Amino acid sequence: MDTPEQAGSTSPFGSYSPVNADTPATPPSVLFDNDLNILLRNFALNDQYILVTGGLGFIGSHTTLELLKANYNVIVIDDLSNSFDTVFHRVKDLASKYHDENGTCMPSLKIHSHDYKDMNAMRTLLEQYKLPSLWGSPKSKIAGVVHFAAHKAVEESIKKPLKYYTNNVSGLIDFVGILGEFGIKTFIFSSSATVYGTLANRGVPLKEELCVHREGLLKDENGLEKLVESGCTGITNPYGRTKWMCEAILADLAFSDPEWTIVALRYFNPIGCDPSGLLGEDPKGIPTNLLPVVVKVMTGQYEELKMFGTDWDTEDGTAIRDFIHVTDLARGHIAALSTANEGRLRENFRSFNLGTGRGSSVLEVVKAMENVSGKPIARKAVGRRAGDVGSCVAVAARSNDELQWATEKTLTDACADICNFLRVSAVTA
Repeated sequence: MDTPEQAGSTSPFGSYSPVNADTPATPPSVLFDNDLNILLRNFALNDQYILVTGGLGFIGSHTTLELLKANYNVIVIDDLSNSFDTVFHRVKDLASKYHDENGTCMPSLKIHSHDYKDMNAMRTLLEQYKLPSLWGSPKSKIAGVVHFAAHKAVEESIKKPLKYYTNNVSGLIDFVGILGEFGIKTFIFSSSATVYGTLANRGVPLKEELCVHREGLLKDENGLEKLVESGCTGITNPYGRTKWMCEAILADLAFSDPEWTIVALRYFNPIGCDPSGLLGEDPKGIPTNLLPVVVKVMTGQYEELKMFGTDWDTEDGTAIRDFIHVTDLARGHIAALSTANEGRLRENFRSFNLGTGRGSSVLEVVKAMENVSGKPIARKAVGRRAGDVGSCVAVAARSNDELQWATEKTLTDACADICNFLRVSAVTA
Protein backbone atom coordinates (compact mmCIF):
# COMPACT_ATOMS: atom_id res chain seq x y z
CA MET A 1 0.00 0.00 0.00
CA ASP A 2 0.99 3.60 -0.43
CA THR A 3 2.38 5.48 2.53
CA PRO A 4 1.53 9.00 3.74
CA GLU A 5 4.76 10.34 2.32
CA GLN A 6 3.55 9.73 -1.25
CA ALA A 7 1.89 13.00 -2.17
CA GLY A 8 -1.40 12.75 -3.98
CA SER A 9 -1.94 9.12 -2.93
CA THR A 10 -5.41 7.83 -2.21
CA SER A 11 -6.52 5.21 0.24
CA PRO A 12 -9.73 3.57 1.41
CA PHE A 13 -9.18 5.42 4.67
CA GLY A 14 -9.61 8.82 3.03
CA SER A 15 -7.27 11.69 2.38
CA TYR A 16 -4.05 12.01 4.31
CA SER A 17 -4.65 15.57 5.38
CA PRO A 18 -5.34 15.48 9.12
CA VAL A 19 -7.86 18.28 8.90
CA ASN A 20 -10.69 18.44 6.37
CA ALA A 21 -12.75 21.61 6.34
CA ASP A 22 -15.90 19.62 5.65
CA THR A 23 -15.46 17.29 8.62
CA PRO A 24 -17.82 18.09 11.50
CA ALA A 25 -15.41 18.32 14.41
CA THR A 26 -14.06 20.76 16.94
CA PRO A 27 -11.24 22.83 15.33
CA PRO A 28 -7.90 21.40 16.43
CA SER A 29 -5.19 23.43 18.07
CA VAL A 30 -1.83 24.11 16.39
CA LEU A 31 -0.21 21.67 18.80
CA PHE A 32 -2.78 19.00 17.90
CA ASP A 33 -2.19 19.63 14.19
CA ASN A 34 1.60 19.33 14.48
CA ASP A 35 1.44 16.21 16.60
CA LEU A 36 -0.98 14.55 14.21
CA ASN A 37 1.25 15.35 11.24
CA ILE A 38 4.20 13.74 13.03
CA LEU A 39 2.13 10.66 13.84
CA LEU A 40 0.81 10.25 10.31
CA ARG A 41 4.27 10.53 8.77
CA ASN A 42 5.33 7.56 10.88
CA PHE A 43 2.17 5.50 10.66
CA ALA A 44 1.67 3.37 7.53
CA LEU A 45 -1.86 3.28 6.23
CA ASN A 46 -1.63 -0.46 5.74
CA ASP A 47 -1.61 -0.70 9.54
CA GLN A 48 -5.13 0.76 9.83
CA TYR A 49 -8.17 -1.46 10.33
CA ILE A 50 -11.94 -1.57 10.10
CA LEU A 51 -13.69 -3.41 12.92
CA VAL A 52 -16.78 -5.41 11.85
CA THR A 53 -19.09 -6.84 14.51
CA GLY A 54 -21.21 -9.76 13.36
CA GLY A 55 -18.83 -10.02 10.43
CA LEU A 56 -19.59 -13.68 9.63
CA GLY A 57 -23.37 -13.31 9.34
CA PHE A 58 -25.23 -12.98 6.05
CA ILE A 59 -24.76 -9.26 5.47
CA GLY A 60 -21.63 -9.07 7.63
CA SER A 61 -19.72 -11.71 5.66
CA HIS A 62 -20.52 -10.09 2.31
CA THR A 63 -19.51 -6.69 3.67
CA THR A 64 -16.27 -8.12 5.08
CA LEU A 65 -15.49 -9.54 1.65
CA GLU A 66 -16.20 -6.23 -0.10
CA LEU A 67 -14.06 -4.37 2.45
CA LEU A 68 -11.15 -6.69 1.71
CA LYS A 69 -11.64 -6.21 -2.03
CA ALA A 70 -11.52 -2.45 -1.43
CA ASN A 71 -8.13 -2.84 0.34
CA TYR A 72 -9.30 -2.39 3.91
CA ASN A 73 -7.69 -4.44 6.69
CA VAL A 74 -10.54 -6.05 8.65
CA ILE A 75 -10.98 -7.24 12.23
CA VAL A 76 -14.08 -9.43 12.61
CA ILE A 77 -15.88 -9.94 15.89
CA ASP A 78 -18.47 -12.73 15.80
CA ASP A 79 -19.59 -15.01 18.61
CA LEU A 80 -20.89 -17.57 16.06
CA SER A 81 -24.35 -17.57 17.65
CA ASN A 82 -25.96 -17.33 14.21
CA SER A 83 -23.09 -18.07 11.84
CA PHE A 84 -20.38 -20.65 11.14
CA ASP A 85 -16.59 -20.40 11.48
CA THR A 86 -16.21 -21.90 7.99
CA VAL A 87 -17.52 -18.58 6.64
CA PHE A 88 -14.32 -16.89 7.79
CA HIS A 89 -12.16 -19.18 5.66
CA ARG A 90 -14.46 -18.78 2.66
CA VAL A 91 -14.30 -14.99 2.89
CA LYS A 92 -10.52 -15.14 3.18
CA ASP A 93 -10.20 -17.48 0.19
CA LEU A 94 -12.50 -15.34 -1.99
CA ALA A 95 -10.64 -12.14 -1.09
CA SER A 96 -7.26 -13.77 -1.69
CA LYS A 97 -8.39 -15.03 -5.10
CA TYR A 98 -9.67 -11.57 -5.99
CA HIS A 99 -6.36 -9.92 -5.13
CA ASP A 100 -4.35 -12.62 -6.90
CA GLU A 101 -6.37 -12.05 -10.07
CA ASN A 102 -5.87 -8.30 -9.83
CA GLY A 103 -2.20 -8.44 -8.91
CA THR A 104 -2.74 -6.65 -5.60
CA CYS A 105 -1.73 -7.40 -2.04
CA MET A 106 -4.25 -9.18 0.17
CA PRO A 107 -5.17 -7.01 3.20
CA SER A 108 -5.12 -8.39 6.73
CA LEU A 109 -8.15 -10.33 8.03
CA LYS A 110 -8.40 -11.23 11.72
CA ILE A 111 -11.14 -12.96 13.74
CA HIS A 112 -12.11 -12.67 17.41
CA SER A 113 -14.82 -15.13 18.45
CA HIS A 114 -16.49 -13.40 21.37
CA ASP A 115 -19.67 -11.47 22.09
CA TYR A 116 -19.37 -7.78 21.27
CA LYS A 117 -21.06 -7.08 24.64
CA ASP A 118 -18.15 -8.70 26.51
CA MET A 119 -16.47 -5.50 27.65
CA ASN A 120 -13.43 -7.24 29.13
CA ALA A 121 -12.71 -8.99 25.84
CA MET A 122 -13.40 -5.78 23.92
CA ARG A 123 -11.02 -3.77 26.08
CA THR A 124 -8.28 -6.38 25.63
CA LEU A 125 -8.81 -6.27 21.86
CA LEU A 126 -8.88 -2.49 21.58
CA GLU A 127 -5.73 -2.15 23.68
CA GLN A 128 -3.86 -4.11 20.99
CA TYR A 129 -4.64 -1.39 18.43
CA LYS A 130 -4.12 1.63 20.65
CA LEU A 131 -1.71 4.29 19.38
CA PRO A 132 0.55 6.50 21.49
CA SER A 133 -0.89 10.00 21.78
CA LEU A 134 1.24 13.06 22.40
CA TRP A 135 -1.67 15.42 23.12
CA GLY A 136 -3.84 13.35 25.43
CA SER A 137 -6.67 12.37 23.08
CA PRO A 138 -6.87 8.59 22.57
CA LYS A 139 -6.07 7.30 19.09
CA SER A 140 -6.33 3.88 17.46
CA LYS A 141 -5.24 1.93 14.42
CA ILE A 142 -8.94 1.13 14.03
CA ALA A 143 -10.19 3.77 11.60
CA GLY A 144 -13.88 2.85 11.75
CA VAL A 145 -16.48 0.35 12.90
CA VAL A 146 -19.28 -1.37 11.00
CA HIS A 147 -21.82 -2.76 13.47
CA PHE A 148 -23.99 -5.77 12.50
CA ALA A 149 -24.21 -7.65 15.80
CA ALA A 150 -27.95 -7.35 16.43
CA HIS A 151 -30.80 -9.81 16.76
CA LYS A 152 -33.13 -9.27 13.81
CA ALA A 153 -36.18 -11.58 13.71
CA VAL A 154 -39.45 -9.63 13.96
CA GLU A 155 -41.54 -12.53 15.30
CA GLU A 156 -38.95 -13.51 17.89
CA SER A 157 -38.69 -9.90 19.06
CA ILE A 158 -42.41 -9.92 19.85
CA LYS A 159 -42.06 -13.11 21.88
CA LYS A 160 -38.73 -12.19 23.54
CA PRO A 161 -38.52 -8.39 23.68
CA LEU A 162 -35.99 -8.26 26.53
CA LYS A 163 -33.54 -10.35 24.51
CA TYR A 164 -33.71 -7.70 21.79
CA TYR A 165 -33.49 -4.66 24.05
CA THR A 166 -30.58 -6.21 25.96
CA ASN A 167 -28.48 -7.09 22.92
CA ASN A 168 -29.47 -4.41 20.45
CA VAL A 169 -29.87 -1.36 22.71
CA SER A 170 -27.99 -1.95 25.96
CA GLY A 171 -25.18 -3.65 24.07
CA LEU A 172 -24.84 -0.70 21.71
CA ILE A 173 -24.61 1.79 24.58
CA ASP A 174 -21.74 -0.08 26.22
CA PHE A 175 -20.07 -0.68 22.87
CA VAL A 176 -19.95 2.93 21.67
CA GLY A 177 -18.90 3.95 25.16
CA ILE A 178 -15.76 1.84 25.05
CA LEU A 179 -15.06 2.83 21.43
CA GLY A 180 -15.09 6.46 22.52
CA GLU A 181 -12.60 5.70 25.27
CA PHE A 182 -10.16 4.53 22.61
CA GLY A 183 -10.83 7.41 20.24
CA ILE A 184 -12.65 5.28 17.66
CA LYS A 185 -15.42 7.60 16.53
CA THR A 186 -16.33 6.64 12.97
CA PHE A 187 -19.34 4.34 13.19
CA ILE A 188 -21.49 2.71 10.49
CA PHE A 189 -24.71 1.38 12.02
CA SER A 190 -26.83 -1.41 10.58
CA SER A 191 -30.35 -0.01 10.81
CA SER A 192 -33.59 -1.08 9.16
CA ALA A 193 -36.58 0.11 7.17
CA THR A 194 -38.70 -1.07 10.13
CA VAL A 195 -38.03 2.37 11.70
CA TYR A 196 -40.68 3.73 9.28
CA GLY A 197 -43.38 1.64 10.95
CA THR A 198 -46.89 1.95 9.54
CA LEU A 199 -45.81 4.78 7.26
CA ALA A 200 -44.96 1.94 4.89
CA ASN A 201 -48.67 1.12 4.56
CA ARG A 202 -49.44 4.48 2.99
CA GLY A 203 -48.26 3.10 -0.33
CA VAL A 204 -45.66 5.80 -1.00
CA PRO A 205 -41.89 5.25 -1.21
CA LEU A 206 -40.10 5.98 2.06
CA LYS A 207 -37.77 8.96 2.46
CA GLU A 208 -35.24 9.35 5.27
CA GLU A 209 -36.94 12.58 6.36
CA LEU A 210 -40.03 10.59 7.41
CA CYS A 211 -38.11 9.35 10.45
CA VAL A 212 -35.70 11.89 11.92
CA HIS A 213 -34.02 12.57 15.24
CA ARG A 214 -33.85 16.34 14.83
CA GLU A 215 -36.58 18.66 13.62
CA GLY A 216 -36.32 19.36 9.90
CA LEU A 217 -38.11 20.04 6.61
CA LEU A 218 -39.55 17.43 4.28
CA LYS A 219 -40.55 17.96 0.65
CA ASP A 220 -43.63 15.93 -0.19
CA GLU A 221 -44.44 14.34 -3.55
CA ASN A 222 -45.83 17.70 -4.74
CA GLY A 223 -42.62 19.56 -3.85
CA LEU A 224 -44.19 21.32 -0.88
CA GLU A 225 -42.11 21.70 2.29
CA LYS A 226 -43.45 20.80 5.70
CA LEU A 227 -41.95 20.66 9.16
CA VAL A 228 -41.11 17.17 10.45
CA GLU A 229 -40.64 16.67 14.18
CA SER A 230 -38.32 14.05 15.64
CA GLY A 231 -39.90 10.73 16.54
CA CYS A 232 -41.38 7.70 14.85
CA THR A 233 -44.80 6.61 13.60
CA GLY A 234 -46.41 3.27 14.36
CA ILE A 235 -43.40 0.97 14.70
CA THR A 236 -45.00 -2.46 14.78
CA ASN A 237 -42.54 -4.66 16.69
CA PRO A 238 -39.77 -4.57 19.32
CA TYR A 239 -37.07 -5.24 16.71
CA GLY A 240 -38.02 -2.09 14.85
CA ARG A 241 -38.16 -0.14 18.10
CA THR A 242 -34.63 -1.25 19.00
CA LYS A 243 -33.37 0.05 15.65
CA TRP A 244 -35.13 3.38 16.13
CA MET A 245 -33.83 3.66 19.72
CA CYS A 246 -30.28 2.91 18.59
CA GLU A 247 -30.51 5.55 15.88
CA ALA A 248 -31.79 8.08 18.44
CA ILE A 249 -28.96 7.23 20.85
CA LEU A 250 -26.36 7.59 18.11
CA ALA A 251 -27.88 10.86 16.88
CA ASP A 252 -27.76 12.27 20.42
CA LEU A 253 -24.16 11.08 20.81
CA ALA A 254 -23.13 12.78 17.56
CA PHE A 255 -24.92 15.98 18.59
CA SER A 256 -23.15 16.00 21.96
CA ASP A 257 -19.67 15.29 20.57
CA PRO A 258 -18.77 16.58 17.08
CA GLU A 259 -15.75 14.27 16.92
CA TRP A 260 -18.14 11.40 16.19
CA THR A 261 -19.08 10.63 12.59
CA ILE A 262 -22.04 8.24 12.47
CA VAL A 263 -23.98 6.79 9.55
CA ALA A 264 -27.21 4.83 9.99
CA LEU A 265 -27.93 2.61 6.99
CA ARG A 266 -31.59 1.65 6.74
CA TYR A 267 -31.77 -1.69 4.96
CA PHE A 268 -34.75 -2.82 3.03
CA ASN A 269 -34.83 -6.54 2.08
CA PRO A 270 -31.43 -8.12 1.34
CA ILE A 271 -31.46 -11.22 -0.87
CA GLY A 272 -29.04 -13.15 -3.06
CA CYS A 273 -25.43 -14.01 -2.28
CA ASP A 274 -21.92 -13.75 -3.68
CA PRO A 275 -21.81 -15.09 -7.27
CA SER A 276 -19.13 -17.61 -6.26
CA GLY A 277 -21.75 -19.62 -4.39
CA LEU A 278 -19.41 -19.87 -1.39
CA LEU A 279 -21.32 -17.35 0.72
CA GLY A 280 -25.05 -17.33 1.32
CA GLU A 281 -27.82 -16.77 3.83
CA ASP A 282 -27.48 -19.81 6.05
CA PRO A 283 -28.58 -18.97 9.62
CA LYS A 284 -28.18 -21.47 12.45
CA GLY A 285 -31.70 -20.85 13.70
CA ILE A 286 -35.06 -21.10 11.97
CA PRO A 287 -34.99 -18.78 8.93
CA THR A 288 -37.53 -15.96 8.86
CA ASN A 289 -36.56 -14.13 5.66
CA LEU A 290 -38.31 -15.08 2.42
CA LEU A 291 -35.48 -16.50 0.30
CA PRO A 292 -33.91 -18.79 2.95
CA VAL A 293 -37.34 -20.36 3.44
CA VAL A 294 -37.73 -20.75 -0.34
CA VAL A 295 -34.33 -22.47 -0.38
CA LYS A 296 -35.47 -24.95 2.26
CA VAL A 297 -38.54 -25.75 0.16
CA MET A 298 -36.37 -26.23 -2.94
CA THR A 299 -34.04 -28.59 -1.05
CA GLY A 300 -36.89 -30.61 0.45
CA GLN A 301 -36.35 -29.49 4.06
CA TYR A 302 -39.74 -27.78 4.10
CA GLU A 303 -42.84 -29.07 2.33
CA GLU A 304 -44.07 -25.67 1.24
CA LEU A 305 -43.61 -21.92 1.52
CA LYS A 306 -46.09 -20.14 3.74
CA MET A 307 -47.08 -16.80 2.22
CA PHE A 308 -48.09 -14.61 5.13
CA GLY A 309 -51.08 -12.65 3.93
CA THR A 310 -52.59 -12.74 0.47
CA ASP A 311 -55.12 -10.00 1.23
CA TRP A 312 -52.78 -6.99 1.34
CA ASP A 313 -53.77 -3.95 -0.69
CA THR A 314 -51.42 -4.90 -3.54
CA GLU A 315 -51.92 -6.12 -7.11
CA ASP A 316 -51.64 -9.83 -6.29
CA GLY A 317 -52.51 -9.58 -2.59
CA THR A 318 -49.05 -10.51 -1.29
CA ALA A 319 -46.81 -8.06 0.56
CA ILE A 320 -44.47 -5.81 -1.42
CA ARG A 321 -40.86 -5.31 -0.44
CA ASP A 322 -37.80 -3.57 -1.84
CA PHE A 323 -35.50 -6.54 -2.47
CA ILE A 324 -31.83 -5.54 -2.75
CA HIS A 325 -28.96 -7.84 -3.69
CA VAL A 326 -26.71 -8.34 -0.66
CA THR A 327 -23.57 -7.48 -2.65
CA ASP A 328 -25.08 -4.10 -3.57
CA LEU A 329 -25.97 -3.65 0.10
CA ALA A 330 -22.43 -4.55 1.19
CA ARG A 331 -20.97 -2.02 -1.23
CA GLY A 332 -23.26 0.59 0.31
CA HIS A 333 -21.25 0.18 3.52
CA ILE A 334 -18.03 0.82 1.63
CA ALA A 335 -19.54 3.98 0.17
CA ALA A 336 -20.73 5.12 3.61
CA LEU A 337 -17.36 4.43 5.23
CA SER A 338 -15.50 6.26 2.49
CA THR A 339 -17.85 9.25 2.71
CA ALA A 340 -17.48 9.39 6.49
CA ASN A 341 -13.69 9.06 6.55
CA GLU A 342 -13.27 11.68 3.83
CA GLY A 343 -15.36 14.20 5.75
CA ARG A 344 -18.06 14.46 3.09
CA LEU A 345 -21.12 13.86 5.28
CA ARG A 346 -23.49 16.82 5.48
CA GLU A 347 -23.94 16.20 9.22
CA ASN A 348 -22.01 14.09 11.69
CA PHE A 349 -25.09 11.88 12.07
CA ARG A 350 -26.78 10.99 8.79
CA SER A 351 -29.26 8.27 7.84
CA PHE A 352 -29.46 6.63 4.41
CA ASN A 353 -31.84 4.18 2.77
CA LEU A 354 -30.18 1.23 1.07
CA GLY A 355 -32.74 -0.07 -1.39
CA THR A 356 -33.45 -0.25 -5.11
CA GLY A 357 -36.45 2.09 -5.10
CA ARG A 358 -38.49 -0.66 -6.75
CA GLY A 359 -40.99 -2.95 -5.07
CA SER A 360 -41.65 -6.63 -5.81
CA SER A 361 -44.37 -8.76 -4.28
CA VAL A 362 -43.70 -12.03 -2.47
CA LEU A 363 -45.42 -13.88 -5.28
CA GLU A 364 -43.26 -12.14 -7.90
CA VAL A 365 -40.11 -13.22 -6.08
CA VAL A 366 -41.31 -16.82 -5.87
CA LYS A 367 -42.10 -16.85 -9.59
CA ALA A 368 -38.70 -15.33 -10.40
CA MET A 369 -37.02 -18.12 -8.45
CA GLU A 370 -39.11 -20.72 -10.27
CA ASN A 371 -38.12 -19.25 -13.63
CA VAL A 372 -34.41 -19.22 -12.80
CA SER A 373 -34.28 -22.64 -11.13
CA GLY A 374 -36.73 -24.39 -13.46
CA LYS A 375 -38.37 -25.94 -10.38
CA PRO A 376 -41.88 -25.40 -9.02
CA ILE A 377 -42.04 -24.05 -5.46
CA ALA A 378 -44.93 -25.37 -3.40
CA ARG A 379 -46.67 -22.58 -1.52
CA LYS A 380 -49.64 -22.01 0.72
CA ALA A 381 -51.50 -18.86 1.68
CA VAL A 382 -51.71 -18.30 5.44
CA GLY A 383 -52.68 -15.40 7.68
CA ARG A 384 -50.59 -12.29 8.16
CA ARG A 385 -47.72 -12.36 10.64
CA ALA A 386 -47.80 -10.08 13.64
CA GLY A 387 -45.69 -6.97 13.08
CA ASP A 388 -45.78 -7.09 9.27
CA VAL A 389 -46.69 -4.24 6.92
CA GLY A 390 -48.13 -4.50 3.42
CA SER A 391 -45.57 -2.45 1.46
CA CYS A 392 -42.09 -1.14 2.13
CA VAL A 393 -40.14 0.52 -0.70
CA ALA A 394 -37.19 2.93 -0.47
CA VAL A 395 -36.50 6.30 -1.92
CA ALA A 396 -32.76 5.92 -2.53
CA ALA A 397 -32.02 9.41 -3.88
CA ARG A 398 -30.04 10.52 -0.82
CA SER A 399 -27.73 7.50 -1.02
CA ASN A 400 -27.31 8.00 -4.77
CA ASP A 401 -26.45 11.70 -4.38
CA GLU A 402 -24.45 11.84 -1.16
CA LEU A 403 -22.78 8.41 -1.04
CA GLN A 404 -22.36 8.09 -4.82
CA TRP A 405 -23.89 4.63 -4.50
CA ALA A 406 -26.52 2.82 -6.56
CA THR A 407 -27.66 -0.77 -6.94
CA GLU A 408 -26.40 -2.74 -9.93
CA LYS A 409 -27.90 -6.20 -9.54
CA THR A 410 -31.43 -7.39 -10.33
CA LEU A 411 -33.93 -9.76 -8.77
CA THR A 412 -33.00 -12.31 -11.45
CA ASP A 413 -29.31 -11.93 -10.50
CA ALA A 414 -30.17 -12.63 -6.88
CA CYS A 415 -32.15 -15.76 -7.76
CA ALA A 416 -29.37 -17.03 -10.05
CA ASP A 417 -26.75 -16.49 -7.34
CA ILE A 418 -28.87 -18.36 -4.80
CA CYS A 419 -29.20 -21.29 -7.20
CA ASN A 420 -25.42 -21.26 -7.59
CA PHE A 421 -25.07 -21.27 -3.79
CA LEU A 422 -27.33 -24.33 -3.64
CA ARG A 423 -25.22 -26.16 -6.25
CA VAL A 424 -21.98 -25.38 -4.39
CA SER A 425 -23.56 -26.38 -1.07
CA ALA A 426 -24.69 -29.69 -2.56
CA VAL A 427 -21.16 -30.44 -3.79
CA THR A 428 -19.47 -29.51 -0.49
CA ALA A 429 -22.06 -31.11 1.80
